Amino acid sequence: MSLADEVRGFVYERYIKPAREKGAKMVTLRAGDVHEAMGLKGKIPTVCGALGSNKFLKQHSLRLAKREGPSCGINVCFTYELP
Repeated sequence: MSLADEVRGFVYERYIKPAREKGAKMVTLRAGDVHEAMGLKGKIPTVCGALGSNKFLKQHSLRLAKREGPSCGINVCFTYELP
């Protein structure tokens, strides 16, 4: 399993699944928060890539509603619609 796969799985279990269970329609994640929560060092590009990937969106039936911030960095925020 690649690190990107681990990031996608972690984000789904820690953020997406609980938000859906609570009936949330949207969830916003900051790349730096995910990076820190996973205990990673120097892997922000992988986190940003995983969070913005079509694979992640399709895998969990998400729609990327908004991406804010730099192209890659700790302050990139991803807002997903949870259908």
